[in-house]
Amino acid sequence: MLIKTRGIIFKAIKYSETSLIVDIYTEEKGLRKYIISGVRSKKGQGKASLLQVMSMVDLVVYEREDKELNRIKEIRAGHVFQGIPFDLSKGVIGLFMAELARKTIKEATPNPELFQFLWNSFLWLDQTPESTSNIHLQFMIELSAFLGFIPGGNFCQETPLFDLQEGVFTDKVPPHHHYLDELYSERIGQLLDAQLHNCHQVSMQRSERQQMIRHLLDYYKLHVEHLQEIHSHLILQEVLG
Repeated sequence: MLIKTRGIIFKAIKYSETSLIVDIYTEEKGLRKYIISGVRSKKGQGKASLLQVMSMVDLVVYEREDKELNRIKEIRAGHVFQGIPFDLSKGVIGLFMAELARKTIKEATPNPELFQFLWNSFLWLDQTPESTSNIHLQFMIELSAFLGFIPGGNFCQETPLFDLQEGVFTDKVPPHHHYLDELYSERIGQLLDAQLHNCHQVSMQRSERQQMIRHLLDYYKLHVEHLQEIHSHLILQEVLG
């Protein structure tokens, strides 16, 4: 069966001399794995450029429900990046977002709302003229909603601490060490009140931003079973630092 769908490239690995196997998050089928032939030959160089991590593509694919690995019939750009290729910080932030999504999203079932969130996030990162310093943090907060563990409650005088393990703001120091002090709990609250288009207005010092990504990664590790190590945040910290 042939299916037309939009997709976002999560991963591409070499397969044989001229082929690639790609993990793509698709609008119609969720997370899928495809093989595409001839892309590593001289004639296929144009297609290979579309299969870079975080590329946004339009696809025509062969789909069989009883097969884990299907084939791509046609691929073209769904959006041509204008900012990301020429802005180092945008590029590294995008790679972090793609790695986080790849290691946390496992379902091979359609989720149109999650797909649209991912599509819009990469589109905003590419096109925004605003500071991108907080986009990766905002992305982590908003993605947690789709994964089922968005922070609960509100930061306020009555509940000034965020319990990473329970995923809620609290008024008491928890009986474990997985919690944030008042400063970083407030930052979580501010990001919860923000969106991608205005998260640059959340004021943070560089050191706070670096610590926030560590805290949010700890939060993900507590709530995503068998989460693989995230590596790109180290490059991200270096670039943004």
